[in-house]
Amino acid sequence: MRNAPIESRERVPWPLGGQRPSRSLPWYRGQDGQPMAPEARALCRLVHDELLAKRFSLALDCHSGFGVRDRLWFPYAHSHAPILHLAETWALKQRLDRVHCHHDYLVDPQSHQYLTHGDLWDYAYLAALERPDRMFLPLTLEMGSSLWVKKNPRQLLSREGIFNPLAGHRVRRTMQRHLARTDFLMRAVASHRLWLPAGEARDELRLRALEAWVPGNIG
Repeated sequence: MRNAPIESRERVPWPLGGQRPSRSLPWYRGQDGQPMAPEARALCRLVHDELLAKRFSLALDCHSGFGVRDRLWFPYAHSHAPILHLAETWALKQRLDRVHCHHDYLVDPQSHQYLTHGDLWDYAYLAALERPDRMFLPLTLEMGSSLWVKKNPRQLLSREGIFNPLAGHRVRRTMQRHLARTDFLMRAVASHRLWLPAGEARDELRLRALEAWVPGNIG
């Protein structure tokens, strides 16, 4: 997730925001000037060939991270600047709040938590902007894992288990918690013509999103 050719112009925490010295350390970006890794190129090709073939598409990247809450992130990760489709993202959040009024997701830009170099979803989103007739919204479900660590502190010693539930029943319970919201997102994509804002309504939603999500209302 740090392998794309994007450099943040803002302060990025090291090594969390991406590092080049060693592939043995976490958050390795790859060598400067080298092609992206095969997995990263495959993801970008999938977005271009499959998702941008549709007028509206959405990607959900599910992975775990150390925190106390589940977070639903959207770009950017490399900048505090607002994305072009901020109004559409706010409209999606409003719909989620109405349909699942008791959900505990914190929906905000990833930049609210930390900035990174080379974010693959930022790269894919920026590439999609070259197709003004298409709309692509990449989301990341960052599943808080502090509860798993609290129940099993020994997993901190495991490279595979630091951010992941190791016990089978915890894996199943975690997946079940997010099934309803995953179904919601699939239905939102299928019915996007009913809720995507346009005209003055879009301008109003963008203003609300700027007030909620953008420090100093830049943009």
